[in-house]
This record gives sequence, structure tokens and C-alpha cells, in this order.
Amino acid sequence: MTLRHTLLAGLICACLGLPRLAGQESVETTKRSADDLIGPIHVPGDSLDQILALLERWTGRALLRPQSLPNLTLTLNLRQQVTREEAIQAVESLLNLNGIAVTPLGSRFLKVTPLAAAKSEAPEFIEGSLLTLTPSGRIVSKLFQLEFLRVGEFMPQIAGLLNPAASSPPVVFEKSNAALLTDSVSNLQRVELLLTRLDRPSLAGMQPKFYTLQSAKAGDVVAQMRAILSGPIQTQLGTATAYQPDDRTNQIVLITDPRQHPFFDELIARLDVQAERNTRNEVVYLKHASAKEVASILSQLVSGQNSAARTNTATLPAAPKPADDPAAKLTGARPALEPSHQFSPVLTVLPEERSNSIVVSGTLDDIRLINDLVARIDILLAQVRIEVVIAEVTLSDNASSGISTLGLQIQADKLVGFAGTGPGISVTDALLSRDPAGGSHDLAAAIGLTTTPRKSNVAILSQPNITTTHNRQGSIFVGESRPVISSYLPDGAGIGSGFGTGYRSTVASKDIGIGLSVTPLIGNDGAVQLEIEQEVNDVLGEITIDGNPQPRIGRRTTKSFVSARSGEIIVLGGLQRSSRGRNTNRLGPVPLLGDLLGARSREETRTDLVFFLRPVILTNSAADNSAALRQIGELPSGDRERIQKALQPAG
Repeated sequence: MTLRHTLLAGLICACLGLPRLAGQESVETTKRSADDLIGPIHVPGDSLDQILALLERWTGRALLRPQSLPNLTLTLNLRQQVTREEAIQAVESLLNLNGIAVTPLGSRFLKVTPLAAAKSEAPEFIEGSLLTLTPSGRIVSKLFQLEFLRVGEFMPQIAGLLNPAASSPPVVFEKSNAALLTDSVSNLQRVELLLTRLDRPSLAGMQPKFYTLQSAKAGDVVAQMRAILSGPIQTQLGTATAYQPDDRTNQIVLITDPRQHPFFDELIARLDVQAERNTRNEVVYLKHASAKEVASILSQLVSGQNSAARTNTATLPAAPKPADDPAAKLTGARPALEPSHQFSPVLTVLPEERSNSIVVSGTLDDIRLINDLVARIDILLAQVRIEVVIAEVTLSDNASSGISTLGLQIQADKLVGFAGTGPGISVTDALLSRDPAGGSHDLAAAIGLTTTPRKSNVAILSQPNITTTHNRQGSIFVGESRPVISSYLPDGAGIGSGFGTGYRSTVASKDIGIGLSVTPLIGNDGAVQLEIEQEVNDVLGEITIDGNPQPRIGRRTTKSFVSARSGEIIVLGGLQRSSRGRNTNRLGPVPLLGDLLGARSREETRTDLVFFLRPVILTNSAADNSAALRQIGELPSGDRERIQKALQPAG
């Protein structure tokens, strides 16, 4: 007789008052004692109702169920004898697998619902640890209180571990850092095991250790450690390993896994040794550059690099650049922690202007780097001689500029040709060749060729030369300084018994004339870029201010930026001026009557200042003086001999 038949027979006998059948006594015994064994049991394909009847009998609780439950056919095979609790566990898990949930309701009832509805049917709430319960498919609820993990970050990560048919989304309590979960006992046990392993302090397993240094400075040792332990070594130590200097107590604070303590013990012991800095003083004499300027550049470079090094010590250093990168060395773009290519904190650079040298105090590496930089900075800059001719051209009524009056052909402000006419000669579109050495004639002579025959409406006002170096301004001024009253102050000096009411004048000088400033930028290919500023001041007349005649000054200025090759002639014009004059011819000997009856005439004169500039790059050879020596040779014999004698070296 099968177990099902035995149970049915027992129920019939109980209802009819008949004696129990054989086999019924064993079932009754399992109900009375939890330690009694059940089985083996073989239920091949019985209905849900029969399985629930077994559960009700083994638990001793009445089952409460809805009218409709899924029509299921279930199979239960227990091949060996098991305890009653194990049998109940097997039935609950079998029902859970087939979408049926069993929820305790007090001590005398069990509530049977579809699995999807179990989460809303007040499942059993477990307050203690789930790990003491037997794993089963019984649906329960538990409040998980987290201590170190953030509940908002942890719960989304375990969502995949929960049964989607039985569980509801976790109810998260952010302020309490807790979450309420509803699922089977076995699933919630897994969650509790995870929290047991993960809900720990982030520094679990890390221990601090303090190293008090005896000889070295804590900050210097930590800087060396960061340089040594960079890159792949830092990865092997782990991201949680940290070490910082405490200069107040001269200690190194290390936080790492205790298993790494022996490694750091030996490393810090090797670095904490007494070592005097190999410092020295050296005087570096300069040949061409200014000691004050060079010292300022070097001091700014050292300060900037050391500041970058202190900033980079807070992060892992990047991979070092090649040691033979000269551009990086000049700009200071070196790895902040690379000892052989950084300046030490003790480096000092001071200018000594009397001997045009710099005094350097630092380590051997500092001296080497400074000497390398000085060798690159202290070079002879290119020089240029700028020949200048300032010509004033009187313009006719139909002339627009002095350049057109002279018949000059200009391209990009450079003289490329000329044209001219005269008695028995006519020149049109003549080309002007360029001699990089400055030509066989001086600039005035070259201009004389372009204006042959010489015109009477051209006057050369000045022929100066400017010699300057790369990016240094050179200037000339041709004119005079006139006194001009700049201010009046009340004069309170007493006159007799009263006080004076006059004024005391303050006089300043005003330059009246032609000024020219040139700043060259000299290229390695023979090109010269010139920043040219021109200023012309003229006295146009007088004006009376507070009874004092003051000059009325006309001012004309231009500013140009021109590129030329060595030996090319630059022509700049456009500084024009108009002046008006009146002439009277006396008729007869009587002054007043003759003036009234004499002829009168008015004329307006326009002039244009034309500047000719020829830059010639100097080569620091005898050829640079050829033009001056040629001009000396054209002087009268007496003057020539005296100058040549003065130029000859003594002895």
C-alpha cells in the first residue's frame, strides 16, 4: 500500500470511528516527534492537493489557501529516510520551484499562495541570522543593516541574485543605510554571506607604521621613494598603499598591508643615511650677454621648475623623457623627480655686474646644467649697420609725392629701379642691383646715381649711420632743442609793502627736428625685419600765451614694419608739409608809398621728406669696415694721413 493510500485510509477510519490500519501508526508517530524518521517516500505524479496534505500532516498546522491554485502534477521521491524537518524542507522547496509559496501565519496556520503574491502576503520576518536556518524555498523577509557599504550602491549590484518571481525590489532606507529584502531563505542566506565578507572597513587588512628618521629629512626620503616606486612597481604595491612625510616630527607615515612592511623597512633604512650635499661655488664669466639679464632668466627657470616639482610630488610622475632632449633641458620641461635633470633646492644664482659674471652655488649637477644653459645663452648676437639718407624733395603743383618726383620704382617699400631725364640723357626703367656687402658706394652715392642728373629740388638733410644688434633699438635725431614754457606758478614775493601779482615760469626743452628709431630682427638667412618709427617736428610760427611768444610746432609721425634682405634699399616717404609765403617789391625810394604801389606775390610750397635706409648685416670681419675705409681714402691727403695714423695700433 502506498503512502497516499495509507493517509486516505487513515482519514476514512478516523471519520467512521474504525480502528487504524497497518502503517497508520508510523505516520502518527512522525507527527508526535520531530526526531522520527520519514520515508522512503515515492509520490509519482500526484496532484497539488496531495502534496499539501503531506505538508499539513508533517507540520501539524492547518493550511489556508485560496479557492484557485495552479493545477499541478508533482513528483516527490525521498529514496532514504529523512527527519520530519528535512521532509518539510523538501516539500517547501518543491512547491517554490513550481510557483507555490508557503508562508507561516502564527503558530497554527500555513498560508499557501502563488509565488508571485507571496511578497505581499506578509511573509515571515526573520530578525536573527538566516545562516542558522535550514536552506529552503520558504519565502521570508529580512532587514539588512549595513555598516560600511552604502546601501544605495550595494543593492543594485545584488539585484541579479534575487528570484524575480518571488522577490520584490529591495526597499531601501537611505538615512538608516538599511534595506528590506523578501525572497526565499536560501537566496537571502547568500546575500547575508556576501555582506559578511564585504561590509567591512575599506582599510581592512591595512596597518599604519611610523618610521622616525635619524639622518635624512622625511620630505627628501619620500621624494626619493616616489621616484623609485613609480610606474609598474607602484602597481604591484597596490593603490591602497600610501606613504607621506611628517616634517614636524621627521617621520614617514606608511599605510599598507603588513606583509609589505619588511620591504619598506629595508628601503627606508637604506635611504635614511647621513650624506653631505656635494655643493660648490663657481663663477661663470660672460662674454656677450648681460650678467643681470642672464641671472634673472636662470633664477626664473629654477624657481619655475622647483615649483612644478613640488606640485608633481602629490601625483605619480610620468614616464621620464630621454636624457638627450636639448629642447626640454632649455625650457626646464624635465620630469620633476628625475635627479640628473632637475635643479636642487639649494641652487642660487646671483649676478656680479662689475666683472659681468654670474655666481652659482649648488650641487655638481646644478653647476653642469647652469654651464650648459649659459653656453647656449651667452652668444654674440648678429649686428646690422643701417645707412640712412634723409632727403627733402620740393614738390611741384602736379606732384603727389617725393618718391614719384624722384622717379623711383618701389616694390614693398624697397627701391628696385629708377627713371630720370636731363640734358642729353633719358633713363627709363633702370634696374638697381643689390650688393649684400653694402655696395661699392655709400648710400648717398647710390641715390645720386638713381637721380642723375642731380635735381635742384632735392636737398639731402642728413646721412647718418646706425649700428645696433638683434632686437636692440637704435635711434638718431637731427635738429635742435628749443626752450618752451611748460607751466606758470603764482609769484607771491612781496614788492614793497604789498605782494606781487606776477607769475614764475617753468621752462623745458623741446626737440625740434627729425627723429628716427629702428629696431632690427636679424634672421640667419640674411633677412632683416625693421620696426621703424619716424618723427618730424617743425616750427610753423609763433603764438602768444599770457604775453609770452611760444613756438607753434607741427608734428608728423609714422610707424612701419618692413622686411628686407641685407643690402636692399628701403624707401619711406609721405611726411609732407605745406608752407605759404608772401613777397612785396618796393616801387620808388619812399618806403611806405613804394610798398603800397609795389608788386606783391604769394606762393605755396610743398615738401616731402624721403627716408632711404639700407641695412647691411655685419660679419665681424674686415669687410664690415670697407665702406668707412673707402670714405677715409677719399678725404684730402692731410686729413687722410692723420686718421689712418690714429687708427693704427700703438707700437
